[in-house]
Amino acid sequence: MRDIDCKTITETVSSLFQEACLYLPEDVLAAIKRARETEESPVARDVLDSILENSEIASSEKIPLCQDTGVAVVMLELGQEVHITGGDLSQAINEGVRQGYNKGYLRMSTVSQPFSARINVADNTPAIIHTDIVPGDRLKITVMPKGAGAENMTRLAMLSPSQGRQGVINFVVNTVDEAGSNACPPVIVGVGIGGTAEQALILAKKALLRPVAMPSPDAETAELEKDILKRVNNLGIGPVGYGGRTTALAVHIEVFPAHIASLPVAVNLQCHSARHKDAIL
Repeated sequence: MRDIDCKTITETVSSLFQEACLYLPEDVLAAIKRARETEESPVARDVLDSILENSEIASSEKIPLCQDTGVAVVMLELGQEVHITGGDLSQAINEGVRQGYNKGYLRMSTVSQPFSARINVADNTPAIIHTDIVPGDRLKITVMPKGAGAENMTRLAMLSPSQGRQGVINFVVNTVDEAGSNACPPVIVGVGIGGTAEQALILAKKALLRPVAMPSPDAETAELEKDILKRVNNLGIGPVGYGGRTTALAVHIEVFPAHIASLPVAVNLQCHSARHKDAIL
């Protein structure tokens, strides 16, 4: 059994959110640069240049990549041999969010009573926490500041099994098409297939954390990713909706077994400011 103190967790979460909002991951930057080289539209190339310039300014001036610094999503892989000491794990994470958003001067976007008063909670808590129990004595913390523009375009379909592969393709492509410029393309398309409704949605969000353009290790799923990406980039939406072939940087699919009578499919889009950061304690 290995002890991890809540203070360490709080400090880590605080730092991760600040860093995630300032620096685009290298895989995202590389994907945008590749898209810039292959994009045919002059306007689209100019937009991609602006996105790259924005990233440089954000990192050098220490200002957020986007004014929407999102809701605080935290993914945990908690080793079953870890013992959390000095307090409550959820409280430690929320304190880290509170400190990180204050110290980093990040916009507070969380409101209480979302169906009525919509009062800003002023510290961006509570975080949305997903926890997986895994073997080992380590705690992996992944943070994802999730902006509303892309998150609002999330869709879930409970397809019939007879709709099969083509039904999945049609649903994902139509979702991106309907999102248009609202999700701030070029997007990363996270897709969850299988399980139950909530499992498919979680899979779709987790799919966004895979390094950009890294195909699924399953050959059949990788081929599906490739086919959907081609269809999506033929939509002509382009960077921030100005046209072009770079509507998506990647399509990432995660698959889980499903009921014999079900084919759940969820789509979670991530804008070009694909912010996430992780640490292992």
